[in-house]
Amino acid sequence: MKSFRQSALVFLALFAVLVPASRGFAEETVFQTLGEIERLVYGQETQGGGLIARLGQVEKDLFGRELPGSLSERQQSLLGFLKQGTPGQPSFLFKLGVAEWAVIQQVRPETAAAARIGDLEKQLEGTAQEGKPLAMRLERLVGMLLPEPVTGKPLDVPAQTVFKVELGQTISAKAAKAGDPVRMRLAGDLTLGDMLVAPKGSLVMGHVDSVQPPRSFGRKAEVRIAFDRLMPLGPEEIPVFMGEQARKAAKADDSIVAAAGASFLGLVLLGPVGLAGGLLVRGDATVLQEGTPFYLETSQLASVTAYPVPQGLRGMLNPVDMKVGPESGDVKGGVKP
Repeated sequence: MKSFRQSALVFLALFAVLVPASRGFAEETVFQTLGEIERLVYGQETQGGGLIARLGQVEKDLFGRELPGSLSERQQSLLGFLKQGTPGQPSFLFKLGVAEWAVIQQVRPETAAAARIGDLEKQLEGTAQEGKPLAMRLERLVGMLLPEPVTGKPLDVPAQTVFKVELGQTISAKAAKAGDPVRMRLAGDLTLGDMLVAPKGSLVMGHVDSVQPPRSFGRKAEVRIAFDRLMPLGPEEIPVFMGEQARKAAKADDSIVAAAGASFLGLVLLGPVGLAGGLLVRGDATVLQEGTPFYLETSQLASVTAYPVPQGLRGMLNPVDMKVGPESGDVKGGVKP
C-alpha cells in the first residue's frame, strides 16, 4: 500500500506540471477530447452519464481521485499525461509500451490501456489488481520489471531507414473504399544502437488512396494504397512510404515472394506509375491477406523520443539491420523477422 501512495504523489505532481503545459494543445471540443481519453483507457467511449461524471470516473480509475482545475484543463492534462509526458517524465503510454515489451517482446497499441495492464499483471502474478488506480498499477509493474525507472531520450531516425511490416487486415479490391484506413504492424523492434524507437507490434498506418472498379476489356479492379506514419513509443509520428530502399529490401527477401506471391512483388518493385511511395493492388478477389509482409522506409529525418534499453535487457532486442540511403549500398534487410 505504501508503494501505491508514493506513486500517487508522483503522478499528482506530474499532473500539476502538465496543467499549464497542456494549453498548447490543438483546440478540440470537450466531447472529442474526452472521447479520445476514454478510448485510450477503456477501448471505447463510455455510455451514459454527463461529461463531468465521465471525466471524474476516468480520473478515479487512473489516479484514485478526481483532480483540480477547470474542465478544459483537466481534460487536456489527462491527454497530455497519457500521450505526451514531459521532458523529464515519459507518458503513461510510453511506460506501458516499455513494460509490455519487457514481458512479451511486443506491444498491443490497439488494445485498451486498462486491459493491457490487467493482462501484464495476470502474466506476472496470476491475477489483476482490480480496483486500484491504473497509473499506480503501471508504476508498480515498471518497478518489478525494470532495473531502473523508464526514461525517454531524444533521437533522430534517419531518412530511408528500412523496416519490415505485416498487414494487419485483409485488403479486398471489391470491398475497399477510398479513405479507408489500412493498418500494419511492425514485424520486429525498430532500434538505433541500444535505443528502442518502436517495439514489435507498433502500429503503422496507411489509407486507401483510390479505388478503380473493374472496367471493360477484362481490366481488373485496382486499389491504390498510400502509406502515412509509424507510431513509435513516444508521442511523435514517423512519416513513411514505399521507396527505392524498401523495394530493394523486398527484392532481397525470399519470404516476401513466398508469402505475397511474385505478382505482388512485381508491383512493389516496378513502382506503380502515379503513386509515388505507395502500392498498387490489382484483382477482383481478395488479393492481400492479413499478415502479408513487405517493407517500408522513413521518408524524412524524424526526431522522436526513444527508450535507452538498460544493459541487462539488451539481449531481448530484435534490432533493425540498418541501411540508410542509396549511398550505403544494397539493402540487406529491414526489421529482423
